[in-house]
Amino acid sequence: MGIFVWGVLPYATALILVGGLIWRYRYDQFGWTTRSSQLYESRLLKIASPLFHFALIAVFLGHVVGLLIPKALTDWVGLDQHMYHLGAFWGGGLAGIGLVLGLGLLIYRRRTQTAVFRATTRNDKVMYLALALTIGLGMVATLTGDKTATGEEHNYRETVSVWFRSLFTLQPDIEVMGHATWQFQAHIVIALLLIAMIPFTRLVHAFSAPLHYLFRPYIVYRSRDTDPRQSATRRGRGWDPVGTRDNEKSRR
Repeated sequence: MGIFVWGVLPYATALILVGGLIWRYRYDQFGWTTRSSQLYESRLLKIASPLFHFALIAVFLGHVVGLLIPKALTDWVGLDQHMYHLGAFWGGGLAGIGLVLGLGLLIYRRRTQTAVFRATTRNDKVMYLALALTIGLGMVATLTGDKTATGEEHNYRETVSVWFRSLFTLQPDIEVMGHATWQFQAHIVIALLLIAMIPFTRLVHAFSAPLHYLFRPYIVYRSRDTDPRQSATRRGRGWDPVGTRDNEKSRR
């Protein structure tokens, strides 16, 4: 079981994620959306959505630091284990609380607003359940995962982080995950299942960051003229009036 969970499941998850994204893009581009429900209700959404997404970014950055930066490097720069633990506990705890509150508000809104609830599919319900379990177990691991069942100290950077980095060398260190606490093990398993679900749920919008907005030309907005005698558009630098008297005269 350990070989399957820590040696096979991560790669199977990666294959499902990549293959699912390719399939979804080729055969379901019109379904590649969040199916926004803002038109149904916006008062709660404008609070819950930013809170959830900004907290998610903070949690993601915390995972990047904790999983990818080796303990030897933080020790070398003078950040001992006690200082690192305090930062991870308080920083990760606050970000996790924001994530829990944001998700709680989103679920509350979806359940109490009739129009939003009617637009909720079974797929959405399963996705919300997996997301809530992942976040909840992550909070449990952050707050209580520093002790083993025998009361010994547990440092996830010597177990989970080592295993995670070993995946990139295609030589997963299965043994170290056997020393991780059950909180971290459960959190990782549910997180892997959630990642495998991404291409088939509304979470696929995470791969649709509108980066092209940074490079598209700006949009020109024109106000409606109140005086029809002053309706002629002035010629500006780099812009030609379209469908106006000045344009017709210039063509003649």
